[in-house]
Amino acid sequence: MPKMKTKRGAAKRLKVTGSGKLRRAGGWKQHKLEKKSPKRRRHLRANKLIEKSDDARLRVLVPYL
Repeated sequence: MPKMKTKRGAAKRLKVTGSGKLRRAGGWKQHKLEKKSPKRRRHLRANKLIEKSDDARLRVLVPYL
């Protein structure tokens, strides 16, 4: 049986927490930061967890993470 391939784009964007949940970076922090408040920018730094409804679909892309 051949090995499953990892989708490299997904592997670069997803990490696994200690408990095995998938973690991702949030959006809205690439440009136009002058009009966003410092508090908002600070909160955008935090990583988000993948929603439960999307978890199974994304785990297929990164089987060995």
